[in-house]
Amino acid sequence: MQTIKIPYHTGTTQINVEEKNLKAVIVANTHGYKAEKSEVELIKEALANPIGSKSLKELAEGKKKIVLVTSDHTRAVPSKITLPILLDEIRQGSPDAEITILVATGLHRPTTVEEQRKMFGDVIVDNEKIVVNNAFNPEEFVNLGTLPSGAEFCVNKLANECDLLVTEGFIEPHFFAGFSGGRKSILPGICSEETVNENHSFKAIASPYAASGVLEKNPVHEDMLAAAKRVNVQFILNVALNGEKKVIGAFAGDLEEAHAKGVEFVRSLAQCEKVMGDIVVTSNGGYPLDQNLYQSVKAVSTAELCCKEDAVIIMCCGCADGMGGENFEKLMTMGTAEEIEDYLSKIPAKNSIPEQWNVQVYVRALKKHKVILVTDIMDHDDIRRANMISASNPDEALAMAREIKGKDAEVVVIPDGVAVVVG
Repeated sequence: MQTIKIPYHTGTTQINVEEKNLKAVIVANTHGYKAEKSEVELIKEALANPIGSKSLKELAEGKKKIVLVTSDHTRAVPSKITLPILLDEIRQGSPDAEITILVATGLHRPTTVEEQRKMFGDVIVDNEKIVVNNAFNPEEFVNLGTLPSGAEFCVNKLANECDLLVTEGFIEPHFFAGFSGGRKSILPGICSEETVNENHSFKAIASPYAASGVLEKNPVHEDMLAAAKRVNVQFILNVALNGEKKVIGAFAGDLEEAHAKGVEFVRSLAQCEKVMGDIVVTSNGGYPLDQNLYQSVKAVSTAELCCKEDAVIIMCCGCADGMGGENFEKLMTMGTAEEIEDYLSKIPAKNSIPEQWNVQVYVRALKKHKVILVTDIMDHDDIRRANMISASNPDEALAMAREIKGKDAEVVVIPDGVAVVVG
């Protein structure tokens, strides 16, 4: 018997698999990676050696209005470390500049002040100007034309009206944008509801290039990059994190060049050989990414790639906030996986419903595989309404899966399904 730890909520859970059934444990090298320098040293070194760009201090010189875009409560960006360093660098170049920290929420709920204190620290919350993007308030946005896909590009006015636009974030594999970070701070981060919806249309998500680890020919990525260029993002700071959410790499400078270097680094650690199983066990990397069912689809999309025909996916996600958004819950519970997909496929891109994209990825998997959600927090009745099977712990779920697939079923475990690129 082998015991494997799996990230879950704010800690870990574990699953016990018999050796004869365990075909593989797929772990990204990011998880065991230890940087030779401290987090602060890595970040300061990146800022001192910008990629394809002048330093942030130089770019800030003479600027009056500066916007610094950061991530919201659903992302593990170490802003308590990065923001003070970025603000200091900016003020070295322009001591009297008006600086606005703009929280990129995409279509997520607003980040609360309490969450901001956890993310940024009291000093920043008490002393800096912080604005939380609200995708649902048309007055916050300006229309800057169309993107390569034809989608209208409506972005937060603050980003369009500033003298210098800077973004921070972190890079990890993303299930339909290829990788997070870089351009994603703008779209979906600080765009209107309509722009985000159209970028995430059924047609875009259905593209074979809209996949984890894929940037070339990816229609979602292409629109995101065009959006970030349109508002002239002049400087980014993106970090790579290990399994403990510690900084193991930092990349600063030009929007495209710095992000490309970061992607290269993350890919070198995240790329893993694909191993197929009858039962595939995974997680969404723990909190904050597993805080609801909406976010947790990322793990399912990874597991799906390692599934044999009619496999069972076991997804360990706390889902402390339940389903997630109202649209997601309504769509996920409106019928069978086939009925839901048929409904979504008929929605024109410009009429895309908020949150339909994660439903689309879920039902794609549910049409082919049974999904067991492991949680001792979320209401199990809600899980069943969403076309999934519920379990309270991984071993219970494994017993269920073996009842379905047989005692000789081969088991593949991907402890953190968000951290790996398989294939």
